Amino acid sequence: MLISNAFAQAAPAAQDPMGGLMGMLPIILMFVVLWFLMIRPQMKKAKEHQKMVGELAKGDEVVTQGGIVGRISKISENYITVEVAEGKNGPVEVTVQKQAIGALLPKGTLKTL
Repeated sequence: MLISNAFAQAAPAAQDPMGGLMGMLPIILMFVVLWFLMIRPQMKKAKEHQKMVGELAKGDEVVTQGGIVGRISKISENYITVEVAEGKNGPVEVTVQKQAIGALLPKGTLKTL
């Protein structure tokens, strides 16, 4: 053994006071971007839907989330009865949950369909 092993010992690195915060910065930035691109618009849309459902009245023309088009004939606390067609023995009515209303149509839309 002509050459002996030499082990280098590095000097201890100085503690960076901002090291912990800088490591968390990418995660914080991703959360902020996620908030403004996904969560905030979804909350705004849900608030608008809740307002629209709260303002529904008898006689309004609506589309359910399932695609059924009709006129509101009865409103209770949690359910709405929608008149979807005229039958031989009177109107054909479907009862749906208030939250199942997808959109409010302008007056007279049913006549054009």
